Amino acid sequence: MCPGIRVIAPLKNPNQHAHNIFGSYSSAWVGWATDPEIRLAGSSAGVITAFTNWLLETKRVSAVVASQEDPSNPRNTVPLKLLSRDDAIRAAGSRYAPVANLPMVAPSDFDSQAFVGKPCEATALAQLSNAIGIPQEDRPITVSFFCAGTPRQSATDALAVLLEAPSDQIKSLRYRGDGWPGTFKITLKTGESRTMSYDESWGTHLGRTVQWRCKLCVDGTGGHADIAVGDYWEVDSKGYPAFENADGRSVVIARTQRGEELLKEAARCGTLSLSPLDLKLVAAVQPLQVDRKHTLAARLLGRSLAGKRIPRYSGYGLTRLSATTKRSLKAAAGTFIRTRQGR
Repeated sequence: MCPGIRVIAPLKNPNQHAHNIFGSYSSAWVGWATDPEIRLAGSSAGVITAFTNWLLETKRVSAVVASQEDPSNPRNTVPLKLLSRDDAIRAAGSRYAPVANLPMVAPSDFDSQAFVGKPCEATALAQLSNAIGIPQEDRPITVSFFCAGTPRQSATDALAVLLEAPSDQIKSLRYRGDGWPGTFKITLKTGESRTMSYDESWGTHLGRTVQWRCKLCVDGTGGHADIAVGDYWEVDSKGYPAFENADGRSVVIARTQRGEELLKEAARCGTLSLSPLDLKLVAAVQPLQVDRKHTLAARLLGRSLAGKRIPRYSGYGLTRLSATTKRSLKAAAGTFIRTRQGR
């Protein structure tokens, strides 16, 4: 059941589409929250915040399990249950730090709650449900997001030190949001703010501390969720994502029929703006997710040859994908060398 050890790809039903990078899905959209406050607050376009708030307001669920900054120490991230719009807005924005949301969910509450979590948590929830025989319709409505891995908590702490923000003086800490992609922002109790661009905070600091298991992850796009949401970046002339602030746009993937029906209903209610999207266009602006899938079989081989255990994956066609890139040999060798060096 543990996705740290084994992951089985979701079965594709006859009415679904399949994509070699993004997996099986019912429909794909480009979307954003129609509420300007929520769209601005969200990391990408406020889709998850708006959708979960809609689930609460329409009483489709009684609570949404998610995460937010720890009120007593904003450098940390904690799980919680959202019960209102105010809760949802306070929890808006990505948290690039370790947090475990799943312990907040009990099987007795499955049919009355929604769950927002990392792709690995969505996988754990799905594989646990399968193991104990809970059908899809009785599981929590599950929302996930595109994930590049979880940085260490020490990376956030180091950024606070770099920005000269003592722990006991921090009022709030945001990794993104207040625009797209937004900035890493620490607000002090004096009202003063310290900021760093998303490109620098992630690219130079946080992203370099991603946990080792994340580097061998087979699913960074929420394949086991009902709905998965990711950045739909603009790109520069070389095809590299552009990080200039703009109005947020998200790729929104309905993974299940339930997810598709809920998204369409939220759009009819005016909560979300959705337009059909070809996932080929998403692959062009999500190079990390594409490279992850194409080189993973090679990286697993390199890790194994270095004498380490590796996760078991089935149903993802990783060997076939590795044969389509010239980077496989380099990826295998690089992983082998880094593993032998203890990195």
